[in-house]
Amino acid sequence: MATFALWRLNIQLHNTMKLFMFRTSSPRRFVYKPRYYNPEKEAIEKRKAELGLDAKLSEEEKLRLRMSSRWRRNDQTSGLPAMRYTFIIYAIVILGGVYVIFFTDLIDNLIRAFGVGK
Repeated sequence: MATFALWRLNIQLHNTMKLFMFRTSSPRRFVYKPRYYNPEKEAIEKRKAELGLDAKLSEEEKLRLRMSSRWRRNDQTSGLPAMRYTFIIYAIVILGGVYVIFFTDLIDNLIRAFGVGK
């Protein structure tokens, strides 16, 4: 009788463990909502909004359009000074290296110090 009770308890524990530990979730449903997109019409609407004509864009789309045009304008102008500075720095380093190699005795002294060319 005791073995039957233990066996019954073991089956009940096994079933509850099976339910809680190895429970797999059901897969997510794929919901497809088709939308019609006309890139030509979208480009025309954006161009109208840029020119300030009557456009059928929402306030959010107008704000996005203004922000993107400002960022594009800023990106085009902000890159030039940085490129100029890097070019100047590279030119100074190269010209300094050429000066040290050809117009000073530093290279000759280094060659003599390490004993190369005796």
